[in-house]
Formats: sequence, C-alpha cells, structure tokens
Amino acid sequence: MDHRQSRYNLWPLMTMAGLAVAGLAFRWASASSPDLPNLWPILAACVALLMPIGLALLASGGLPDQRAALTALMGVFALGMGSIGYLLTGFAFEFGGVGLVSSLPGVNKLIWEWSFLDKDWGLGWGMLGLRGFALSAEAAQPQGYALFFSQLAPLAVAVLLPLLALRGRARAAVLIVTIAIVSMVIYPVVGNWVWGGGWLANLGVNMGLGHGFVDFAGSGTIHLVGASAALAGLLVFRASRHSGSSSSIIRMPPVHLPLLAILGSFLALVGWIGLALSNPLLVGADVAWSIVAVNLVLAAAGGSLMSFLYSWFTTGTGNVFMTIRGLICGLVAISAACPFVPAWAALLIGAVAGLLLPPMAYVFIHLFKLADTSLILPMHGLSAVWGIIAVGIFADGQYGVGWNGVGLGTYLGVSTQGVTGYLASPGLQADFPQQLYAQIIGLLAIALFSFLVAWLTFKVMSMIVAAWEGAGLELGNPAEAEGPLAATAINC
Repeated sequence: MDHRQSRYNLWPLMTMAGLAVAGLAFRWASASSPDLPNLWPILAACVALLMPIGLALLASGGLPDQRAALTALMGVFALGMGSIGYLLTGFAFEFGGVGLVSSLPGVNKLIWEWSFLDKDWGLGWGMLGLRGFALSAEAAQPQGYALFFSQLAPLAVAVLLPLLALRGRARAAVLIVTIAIVSMVIYPVVGNWVWGGGWLANLGVNMGLGHGFVDFAGSGTIHLVGASAALAGLLVFRASRHSGSSSSIIRMPPVHLPLLAILGSFLALVGWIGLALSNPLLVGADVAWSIVAVNLVLAAAGGSLMSFLYSWFTTGTGNVFMTIRGLICGLVAISAACPFVPAWAALLIGAVAGLLLPPMAYVFIHLFKLADTSLILPMHGLSAVWGIIAVGIFADGQYGVGWNGVGLGTYLGVSTQGVTGYLASPGLQADFPQQLYAQIIGLLAIALFSFLVAWLTFKVMSMIVAAWEGAGLELGNPAEAEGPLAATAINC
C-alpha cells in the first residue's frame, strides 16, 4: 500500500478525533464557566458572520476580476465601519429599552424607551431606546456585549445591500454616509420596533393584532431595511442612461466567477443558520431550533430549484447565477417565519420567492429602468415582503407561546397556542386576519421609514456633491472607477 495513500485515509479519523477532543474540552470548560449562557449565542454569532461574507462573494461572482475584488471589499467596510456606527448610537437606539420586555440578566437595566405618544395611549408604544450608548453604563455587562455581538452580522447585511446597489454610481463620501445612516439610525430604530420591545412588537398587546409583528430572523428588520435604502439610492442616483442590454433579446444576468458565487451562496446559507441561533434574547423562547435549521435549508432548496427551472424552461439551460440567487431569495423569505411554519410551508415559501426572482428582475431592470445589477430589489426586497406576509398565512400555532408577551396562559381559548396565521394546526384556532394585519402594518412601517430616511439623506448628499463638483472640487470617484486596485479601494 502507498504510504501517502494511507496517511490521507487517516485524515477523516484525525478530524473526528480532533472534534471529539474539542467537544470534551468545551464540555469541561462549560461546567465551570460563569458566562455559559452567553457562550452558545456567541459561537452562533461567529458563524453568522459568514452571511455578509457570503453575500459579498456572491455579488462579486457576477463581475470581472478587479470589480469583483472591490465589491468583496465592500463587505469589509460594511462590517468594520458599520460596527463603529452601531457602537456609538445604534445599540442604544435598538436595545436601550429592552429591559422592559426581557428578563435576561445583564440587560434588565436598559429601561429607557422613548415615544412621542402620550402615556395615556398605554405602554408598549416605544419608538427609540436611549440607554447603552458606546456600550457604557447599564450596557457594560457580558450579556450586553453578547447582545451587541449578535447584531453585527445582520447589521453588516443591512449596510451591505445599499452599498451594492450604489456600486459604481455614487461617490465615496456618499457610500460612507450610507454606512453611517444605516448603522446609526435606520437599522437600530427598526430593530427597536421589532426586537427591542418597540411598538410593532406590541401590536398584539396594544391592539389585539395576533402576536404583534413577527420577524424571527430579519426578513423585514434586515433585508427590507437594506432593500428600501437601496431603492432610495437607485432613485436619487439614477444612471443617466439605462444600463440594461440594448438588444431586443433579454438575457439572464452574466456570471464571471461562478465558483466564487457558488461558494458565497453556501457560506451565506451556513451564516443564516448561525444568525437564527445567535440572539441571546431568545434563550428559553418557545422555539424548536432543529425546525429552524431544517426550514431554512428547505426554503433555500425551494428557491434555488424554482429559479433553476425558470431559467431552464426560458433559455434551455440552467443559469448558475439565477439559481444561487434563488437560494438567497428562499432564505430571505423564510427568515420571518422559520420557527412557526411546518416543513412543507417552508419549502413552498422558498419556492414562491425563487419563482418570482427572474420575472421581477426583468420588471425592475427593464420596465422600471432601475440599474439594479446586483438584483437587490427582487432578491431582498420582494422576497422580504412575501416572507413577512407568509407569517400571517402559514404560521400553524405549534410554537411561539408568549411571543411578544401574547398568550402566556391561553390564546384564543387554547392553551399552549403560539404564533398562528390562517392555516392553523388541527386543534388550534386560526388567528386570521389579525396576524396578517400586524404583518402588513409592520411591512409598511419598515419600508416607509427606511426609504424616507435614506431618500432624504441621499438627496442632501446629491446636492452637496453637485455643489462641490460645480465648484471644481472632487469628492472621490465612483466606487468602480477604472484604475489600480489600491487607488480605487480608497474610494470604496
């Protein structure tokens, strides 16, 4: 036998032995660790960082070499600069009042939630948290740091989406301001409404609309926020001429680096699972984590399959880029509902999102004349809209007891009934259309707020850029200007 062949055969055994030793070491360390409740969410949050990395690589796969490198670099800027903005104000705006709704030790002193409504309207109408700026004072606890870390991956995605949309048409100063406004204002405020105990989460308590707005892993809080900001940027910095093909034959988007794009999609899938498990506020929630993971994979499978079949039937061959983008569509769509729907519904939700991708990409690019070359609007925006609505239809009530403070004892006359839409499980009561109303209100509030704040910001920046250029000054070339990588990277 070849000795080299023998050594190669030992690698699986050595890998398994290493994992076993690591597992035993972790178990031994866990027994004496005073910070054990934060350990698993932190590990999951580390895995979740693959999500923005994967999305950046996927977008890079559709571009030539130099532009691909610059696009991947945007993922680094989204995470690095976005983290700084989130540290300064974002965390406080999002979770400054989370102690009012969470009993998690270490964050129970974050209890300042501001609202412009009079207290006579009742509790739970919070709009903005005001504690924990720069992780100081009440937030300077291990649990506060764990909560901050769990938000870095979703924050990076929300920041990355408008950056990808503005790639090549906005100046460097505009991209920097985009990172700041999303990380410091837009994402944190929406996150407060949904995850920080704000008014959308309390629509069930205050208005009797189901379990309030439900968005488990960020269909609205992450992807609709990013897509709405991207739409605002595309409208303000609209290209002077349509970037689509002038040919009468409409072709599928090209892929220049298919292996890079495929790798990015798989990294995003793994990161998505980590993101769903990373929020320390959900420790002890009525959620079956195995269902979350399986539903994410099934939705991704449904989305990629339908996009593949669409491209196959329309062009005679399966399009690589459209297929892996369909995978992302499925993940975006199921993110809101993944613990609350059965497996068949997760597959269907992902399949519908994947089926909508190719025709809606045509609509946005060729009919609406939006140069959305990264397909941010159909992938993340439209899929998020469908996923948010799907909660009000497919949630079966098996899980989510007490979600957003609703139904801690009985709900609709049934004990242990969780988040429910139209298609309730046998023995449970349908919560329709109340839950659907809550989802629609949340959808509209998130989209309008994100779009308006981003549009106003971009409009002001466009006037500043025009004034500076009129004075003969330069704010930096667009992010995809030709030239050496090192010189251009500064402008990203």
